[in-house]
Amino acid sequence: MFVPLTIRDYIDRAATVFPDRIAVVDEPDAVGAWGSITYRELDARARGMAVAFDAMNVGPGERVAIISPNAAKFLTSFFGVSGYGRVLVPVNYRLTADEIGYILEHSGASVVLVDPEIDVNVGAVAAKHRIVLDGIADQDLFTPAAPDQPPLEWDVDENAMVSINYTSGTTARPKGVRLTHRGSWLNAAVFGWSAGVTDRDVLLHTLPMFHCNGWGMPYALTGMGGKHIVIRKIDGEDILERVDREGVTLMCAAPAVLAAILDAAAARRSRGEQVPGFGSVRVVGAGAPPPSKTIERVQGELGWEFIQIYGLTETSPLLTMNRAIAEWDGLESHEKASRLSKAGTPALGVRIKTDDEGEVLARSNHVFDGYWNQPEETAKALVDGWFHTGDGGSVGSENYLTITDRKKDVIITGGENVSSIEVEDCIYQHPDVAEAAVIGIPDPKWGETILALVVPRRGAELTEADLIAFCRERMSHFKCPTAVEFRENLVRTATGKLQKFKLRQPYWNGHEKTVSGG
Repeated sequence: MFVPLTIRDYIDRAATVFPDRIAVVDEPDAVGAWGSITYRELDARARGMAVAFDAMNVGPGERVAIISPNAAKFLTSFFGVSGYGRVLVPVNYRLTADEIGYILEHSGASVVLVDPEIDVNVGAVAAKHRIVLDGIADQDLFTPAAPDQPPLEWDVDENAMVSINYTSGTTARPKGVRLTHRGSWLNAAVFGWSAGVTDRDVLLHTLPMFHCNGWGMPYALTGMGGKHIVIRKIDGEDILERVDREGVTLMCAAPAVLAAILDAAAARRSRGEQVPGFGSVRVVGAGAPPPSKTIERVQGELGWEFIQIYGLTETSPLLTMNRAIAEWDGLESHEKASRLSKAGTPALGVRIKTDDEGEVLARSNHVFDGYWNQPEETAKALVDGWFHTGDGGSVGSENYLTITDRKKDVIITGGENVSSIEVEDCIYQHPDVAEAAVIGIPDPKWGETILALVVPRRGAELTEADLIAFCRERMSHFKCPTAVEFRENLVRTATGKLQKFKLRQPYWNGHEKTVSGG
């Protein structure tokens, strides 16, 4: 027997097994928010979306873009759009109107759904059907479908596209990643299993839903009947308050989110207040290799379990999982944190290797189907049955993958390769450092020299000489920064990534390339 795998399986199970359980608690004060709804209602609203698209003559295979922060309507769209044969195009709402316009044009979206808070900034963005998610203009779109009002059937194909997810554009125009039902189904199942998701879990959406479909965790949690808690804007104290109020047990977060939570927890302790969730919260980190000191603080200061994953939008995203195993139970906290800072071992069904140049290659059932309308880029990324990640790494004796750098972020100074991530990890050990980014800048003698861009902790009196000396005590001298610039902040993408090509650009103006020796 062959039954196609589609992401509608996840909402079908939740509506069948847990119809009267609270499915999602929406952001309380957002325009057009729904409050709390059950899985019965979530399913009915998803079917209502499909019925509305039928009436609009938006058929299977057509693209439906959504520009929105996290919201119950976004979660519903995963199932109301993709679950009935259409293709969701989640768009980073922090992009400019021009960048969003490019994505809509490139994807060929015939429908665009726009959050009212974003609408004022992207007024010129248009499609054949443009609907503002304000609770009024979108009323027909989300009207719950009656049980005797089924959407039109589509020719179910597990290899059909579930979504086109655009990369963050670290080099040029973003590329549209074609993810399939089969790949997304398997990614969610393996991710959920590996992270131990159960019907008792309460997920706080600290990861943007637009980012690789929330890494697939919205599917996984829905299939198990867990509760979704929507949060639109990241604030450390707000996160802690919701952990306490909603009984949050699970979240996915980039390193910048972890930093915000840790700062808020420190402020609570200074006021003599309790930090919630001790021993009951699991936080899955990715987006950039976190400093081991950050991991140690999450486990020690918060009492939360830290789980590391590695992957890319092109891999749905799960490639490796690093969750503390029984053999580590007796380790000191710093040693366990050091081990957890590695990317991890291949997830079930994933194969990992590195090529002669140290690039990480991967293959699995949830690697993408190629880039949308970019066959040449697809051919570069998928070679001889392996996906070329563009990341540099190494696989240790215990099959743990360590990511050493994005290939384009390796600093070559005096002929030596230096991993910016390694230098950053050292800098983060300094107690007065809040954020850091290490880049290579041009140097007439060495080709490149190492510059650290650093955000000090509030009230700290940190000097350039102090920080350089700190690094030289802990690393080979050729790896240490030769200069430090202090900043008030480091600009990141919505998913917490530093786009180092942008940080390097001012220093390389007038040069042919933005790195040396590569």
